[in-house]
Amino acid sequence: MGELLTGLGLSSDLALGITIYGIVILAALWLALIVWAYRDMRSRSRDTFAQLGSLILVALLTIPGLIIYLLVRPRETLSEAYERSLEEEALLQEIEEKPTCPGCGQRVQDNWQACPHCFTRLKKPCTNCHQMLELSWQVCPYCTAQQRVAAEPIVATASYVRPSNIPEQTATGVQQPQARRRGSTRSAEPLEFV
Repeated sequence: MGELLTGLGLSSDLALGITIYGIVILAALWLALIVWAYRDMRSRSRDTFAQLGSLILVALLTIPGLIIYLLVRPRETLSEAYERSLEEEALLQEIEEKPTCPGCGQRVQDNWQACPHCFTRLKKPCTNCHQMLELSWQVCPYCTAQQRVAAEPIVATASYVRPSNIPEQTATGVQQPQARRRGSTRSAEPLEFV
């Protein structure tokens, strides 16, 4: 290559410098391809033999080895596979049956006593251990305490609970004062939701 550059009218020192520069560039490119293939395979597989195999393939065959490596490498990295598995798990959790309010159909938590959307009573606390129980249960499964039985049976296993921040209105449309409402027995008992 130095003779070719000398034949073009360049001095022998300049031709030697350009030749050395070209060889250094090619060697750096070759090393960069080897390092890239090794790092890429490390991000795609935990197998040590696959990592060393990709390194040797690209080191011995250079550009054809890189092309072969690109054809046979795993199509996704380990982090992409992990993210995909997290997305699949999240989708499966969404597919699983989540508890919904019988009154409005909104999603509710298992330990909620009332629905925050429509105020339907969902569960009742145990009279002894205060664990949340189904409205129809007569005995607490946690502490085996007998539960109070309501005078009237629960029709739809849900009852309406008036939130404390919504004032009760009388027949004339005038709101009762807060102190007078607390004394009444009607506000202490939840209303049945039919």
